[in-house]
Amino acid sequence: MITRYALFEGKVKDGETEAFRAAVLQDILPKWKAFPGALDVRVTFADARDEGAPEIPMILAINYPDLAAVEAALSSPARTAARAATEAVMARFFDGRIHHHVTQANEFPLT
Repeated sequence: MITRYALFEGKVKDGETEAFRAAVLQDILPKWKAFPGALDVRVTFADARDEGAPEIPMILAINYPDLAAVEAALSSPARTAARAATEAVMARFFDGRIHHHVTQANEFPLT
């Protein structure tokens, strides 16, 4: 499985954390869920971090079966719509940068 992460590195504007989170879930999440070939979408909001660690208030992870599915999603109209929604929400609530990482996911059940 392939996971494409988006790390939102920066700061949510003061006093806007709850509004930021609500806008992400309401305005952007449906667009991410529409990516063709996506198996699932995980949105995580940070509550704490190690001292000295960079501030990353949100991490997005979308799982795909393979790299071909990632490429199809990235070239789809769904990505264009998601990018527009993301830019609108980030302009209102977030100061920072977004960077992406494509990884090969490995899971090891504890049972």
